[in-house]
Amino acid sequence: MPNPASASAAPASAEMSPSQAPAPEASPAIRNAPFWAGWSTRTRLILTVLAIDGLAALFSCGLIVLNARHAVQVEMEASLATVEPLVADTIRSLRSPSPDSVLHALDLRFQSLRHVRVTVLDAAGERVVFSPADRERDVHDVPEWFVWLIAPTPRQHDLPIQVRGERIGTAAITTEPLDEIEEVWGYALSLALASLVLNLAVLAALIVALGRILRPLDQLAAGLTRLERHDYTAHIDPPASRELAVIAGRFNRVAGALAEARAANGRLNRQLLTAQDDERRRTALELHDEFGPCLFALEANAASVARLAAGEGAVDRGRLSQRAADIGSIVSQVQTLNRDLLNRLRPHALGEVPLADCLNLLLRDFARRHPGTAFEGQFEGLARSYGDIVDLTVFRCIQESTTNAVRHGAAARVRAEAGEVAEAEGGRALQIRIRDDGSGIAPGHRIGLGLSGMRERVEALGGRFALDNGAPGTVVRIAIPIDPEHDGEAEAPLVPQEK
Repeated sequence: MPNPASASAAPASAEMSPSQAPAPEASPAIRNAPFWAGWSTRTRLILTVLAIDGLAALFSCGLIVLNARHAVQVEMEASLATVEPLVADTIRSLRSPSPDSVLHALDLRFQSLRHVRVTVLDAAGERVVFSPADRERDVHDVPEWFVWLIAPTPRQHDLPIQVRGERIGTAAITTEPLDEIEEVWGYALSLALASLVLNLAVLAALIVALGRILRPLDQLAAGLTRLERHDYTAHIDPPASRELAVIAGRFNRVAGALAEARAANGRLNRQLLTAQDDERRRTALELHDEFGPCLFALEANAASVARLAAGEGAVDRGRLSQRAADIGSIVSQVQTLNRDLLNRLRPHALGEVPLADCLNLLLRDFARRHPGTAFEGQFEGLARSYGDIVDLTVFRCIQESTTNAVRHGAAARVRAEAGEVAEAEGGRALQIRIRDDGSGIAPGHRIGLGLSGMRERVEALGGRFALDNGAPGTVVRIAIPIDPEHDGEAEAPLVPQEK
């Protein structure tokens, strides 16, 4: 019994999504890449923004600390500067200042001061306390590390208290920056909370925006996966982003070009199969119509010779000689048919004699088979050979073009030219031109196997093929780049470059 799990595994793997498809083996460059190379683009962008945000936060904290230290220092200096005028003003405000009343008034006035702590001492140096309780500083809500960053070096100063020139006590002044530090800490907390909320909102918006902006890249990856699986119907809708829209448009054009190339390859394969079948059909027809009667005639003459040899009377030498002449004529006809058939399948002279001689022989054979048409050729300046593929392409193109001129155009004159010309890019090319005075290209003309075969041959060699009306007749223009190794093997070109 088959295993259901294994039976269902095949469809599941066939329908695997692009994101679930097995990744190819990593190349050495990928294996040696940094650890973040495998992160997505959105993750990299978000982490980059977070890193920039962190650096900005550190810079802002540094500025806050520097400004706070300066502000606390200024406040301390200002508080120290207000103590002495406060003592003088308090003494002047009392109508009958006595030592106790002065110290009592100063102790009350000093309780309201911020940023400094003032301790009132009498003339004996004892602390004077007239208020119910001494003020305590609650600094438990400020971290010690923040106090350590902000707080300046404490300063102490003793200010003598004098009434009518007599010193009645001392005001011991100590800087107390905790009030200012608490204010800075509260401001820093508020700023940090507001920055955190703002950054979280920006980060959320960035995640959503990047997801929408980079979504076409996921579609592009899925489309490339479809192309990799030879599905050339893949299409990407252009996104709103101009840059990504350009990429999507290029992808769609590439997919379309691949689809067209695939269709062209399919058509070419069908044409090749059709051409093979047509050639086999023609060969079989010639073997049946031409070789068959010749072989039958040979068999009949051989039987006649055998009857003459087996006769009882004297051998009729005249009849034997006639049968031998008939056999020789039939053999000559078979040889001609065999040579034509072999030459059509593969020109035997190519590679053995210069290319120009092969082309001249081709035109002489056309003149022999079509005496009503004048054939001219101009092939001076050609190298002995341009390689088997190029030589065969030139031969087949001239052969097919001449056949079309005689068979379809009913031309009375056909002229073929071939020579080397200089290209605008600095190289050299083999230019072929076949012109006739026939009926020309009919309206709605459909390209057949012969013309499409010529075009495919020429374009496979990186050349150009064109078929135009010649007024009268038609003209076929072909240009094939010449391999540099053949430079210098030909004489000066005799065929002018046509614009």
